[in-house]
Amino acid sequence: MNLSIDHWIHFKNEKALKDGIPFLPENYTTVQEPQDLYRLLSYSYMKFFKMDLLCKWAWLGAETLLAGKDENLHDSIDKDKIAVVLMTSHGCMDVDKKYLSTMSEIPSPALFVYTLPNIMLGEISIRHGFKGEQLCLVSENFDARELFFWVHDLLNNRGMEACLCGWADAYNNSRDVCFFWVTRQENGIVFSKDKLDELYKL
Repeated sequence: MNLSIDHWIHFKNEKALKDGIPFLPENYTTVQEPQDLYRLLSYSYMKFFKMDLLCKWAWLGAETLLAGKDENLHDSIDKDKIAVVLMTSHGCMDVDKKYLSTMSEIPSPALFVYTLPNIMLGEISIRHGFKGEQLCLVSENFDARELFFWVHDLLNNRGMEACLCGWADAYNNSRDVCFFWVTRQENGIVFSKDKLDELYKL
């Protein structure tokens, strides 16, 4: 069965695209921290402020892609059959360093919670109610071949009907979040390794 990329989003330091169209082209240049974008988009989710840097950017990518003013992409799909597959490079390095600095006195439980990169999958799944298969991959760079392999297997062989997949990396002042909403409905862009590479590089 051919799979479909129904929608996608990409936040980088210098640009923000949604389905290939510049998103907030004027105001995005003022965004330095994830909370800047959170406020710019008028989101309301108080747990956001407790998250680490990676979770915040990943949460923003998922929220903007899946729950924007005109989207409810997953409402008609069984939440038990929605998978999440995300890749990262630096993972939770930012919060790891912060947690390490607290260990000389009293280690911070609030920071410890975020010292695994797969926590971003949990935060997204809690927000949207996803209960399907989940996978967090660590790779030096965006790897379309690896991403395609896992998503293709989950949707064609493991009973999943949709998958939020992509790349989320945030460290110091750099962020790169590229998410794809992939389904079995065959009504969008054909899901392939080459297409993932092409859209990521736009």
